[in-house]
This record gives sequence, structure tokens and C-alpha cells, in this order.
Amino acid sequence: MIVTLAELARALDARLWGDPAIRVTGAAEPAETEPLSGGAGRIALAMAPGYAATLRPGCIAVLAEGMEPADYGLAAAVLVQRPRLAMAGLTRAFDPGPDIQPGIHPTAIVDPDAQIGAEAAIGPFVLIGAGARIGARARIGSHSSIGRGSVIGIDAVLGQGVRIAHGIAAGDRLVVHAGAVIGGDGFSFVTPGESGVEEIRRTLGARGAITAQSWVRIHSLGGVTLGDDVEIGVNAAIDRGTIRATSIGSGTKIDNLVQVGHNVQIGRDCLLAGQVGIGGSTRIGDRVVLGGKCGVSDNIFVGDDVIAGGGTNIYTNVPAGRVVLGSPATKMDTQVEIQKAMRRLPRLVAQVAELRKIVTGTSEKD
Repeated sequence: MIVTLAELARALDARLWGDPAIRVTGAAEPAETEPLSGGAGRIALAMAPGYAATLRPGCIAVLAEGMEPADYGLAAAVLVQRPRLAMAGLTRAFDPGPDIQPGIHPTAIVDPDAQIGAEAAIGPFVLIGAGARIGARARIGSHSSIGRGSVIGIDAVLGQGVRIAHGIAAGDRLVVHAGAVIGGDGFSFVTPGESGVEEIRRTLGARGAITAQSWVRIHSLGGVTLGDDVEIGVNAAIDRGTIRATSIGSGTKIDNLVQVGHNVQIGRDCLLAGQVGIGGSTRIGDRVVLGGKCGVSDNIFVGDDVIAGGGTNIYTNVPAGRVVLGSPATKMDTQVEIQKAMRRLPRLVAQVAELRKIVTGTSEKD
């Protein structure tokens, strides 16, 4: 894909410095750029002085406002207000997406009752079940499957080997990366009598008589609903609900290897980083950010705009707007003080032993 520098500046809502007719053939790291050749070249992302210092003279670059292109010997530049937002626009402009040929591949199996939207691209060995509806311009990668009655909105992109089970409803512009599974059964089992887990929840750890019991499966009759502009990462798993659907709000982005349990309700514009796990029937508000390896217990509520740092374990409800860290999750400033205190413990123990020796005339071993 080739665009002019003027077109790129307009797309990024940025200020142009230099010849607007220069052709941009792609993006590059600052140290890997070359001088323009024949009025064309790759553009560097050098939106901080440290990166810009490695630029080669005669190349083109994206800089942050306040930086001077002439100081770096550039042929031309685009100057942006918010560098990371500009990176999103630039990478989008040059990303061709998955290589899926238009139309339905001869090896794909599409049920006669399925509906395929205009200009959809269905890759090799795709399986689409009865009553499924695929929106216009959707692209479905090889070896993916979409179960009976599921609905995929317009402009969806499904990578290779994606599994969309039956009865799933997804909005427009869904992105699902390779190997993700949406709509697997929930991890839900019960024993004929009170289980050990139920007992310790009731007693907070005390155990009575222990009896042998077998687990009985609770079947998952609900589905999964996904809003518009949802993105699901590689090998993520979103379980279907027991009765009502598990739901993911519009604009929410889910990273690789995330597990969302049955009946979970996630709000709009949330960000769930890699290896997050959310227990069944938990509710997550809008704009919640969960860092990598966060764990969220079942049947609790996390309010709007909560931010949890990486590795946080959330066992109880979290009020809206709170920033939490640690295990168990506490307010971030409190957790920082806890960590400082823990680092002081060896010194404190030594000081207590010394004081005991002075006061009693004995050592700790006496």
C-alpha cells in the first residue's frame, strides 16, 4: 500500500513539513530508514528525541509536535500531537490484514441455510453451520468454524482456527485472532451434598466430616454476546452462560490467553491483558483495565474505571475508579507501602533480636 505524505498527514490529523507529494511505501524503525529514492521511501516512527537521534539524513519521519525536522536532516516529516495515537493510525494505514481471497473457497463447507453477506471472504476448510449469518465484508481465516445460528457482524476478521460455537451473537468489526474459542461450555459442576468448596466458603476454612462425592455437570444453555469493535486475542477462551449469555461490551479488547468464565458480564471499552482470568458470574464495569495475570474471583463486582496492575488478585468487590495492586488487591498506594515494609522486615527482625538481647541479656536462641 502506497500513500502520499499529504494523505498520511490528513489521516493522522497532523501537520505536514516538506513535500506533500512524497510517496510513503511503509513504516520502519528510525535506524532502519533510508534516504528517499525516486520521491518515495519508508517513514520512521521517531516521536521522541532519543529515537530521532538515530534517523538517517534525507529520510522521512513522524515526529512529535515541538520537534524540529531540520535538526535531524529530514527530507520531510509529519508532526503529531499524540504520538501513540498517531502510531495507531499509521500502522492501520499500512496493515493489509490477513491474506484471505474474496469469495468462498472451494474447500469451505457452508450450510445451505447459512447467510453470507456481500463481499465476504471465506477461507479454506472453514465450516459454517445451519442458520449462521455472516455480515458483509467479513473475512474468515482457514480452518475456522462458526456454529449453528451464530451471527457475525459486518467487517469482521477471524484468524486461522477460530472457534465460534453455536448461538453466539457478535456485533460489527469483530476481530478474533487465531485459536480463540468463543462459546465453550462453562466450568460448572455440583455435588449431591454440600461440597468442600461450599463448606469452606460458609465456614471460612473450618472442615467437618469429609465424605466422598462425585461432581455432576451443569450444562451451559446460554450463549455469548459481543458488542461492536470487540477484539479477542490468540487462544483466548470465552465461556458461554449457563442460562443467560456471557456478554462482552462494545469496544472491549481482550489479549492472548485470557479466560472469561460463564455468565461474566464485561462492560464497554475494557482492556484485559494476557493471562487474565475472570471467574464465573462476575460483573466488570466500563473502561476497566486488568493488567497481565490478573485474577478475578467469581460472583463479585468490579466497578467502572478500575485499573488493576499486573498480577493483582481481586477477591472482593472493587468500587468504581479505584487503582489496585497486589494479592489480595489493595489500593495501589497502600500496596506500595506494604511492599516497602516487607523489604524492611529482615532488618526489623535483626533489630528486635538485638533489643531483646540488650533488655534480657539473652539471645533469641536461649
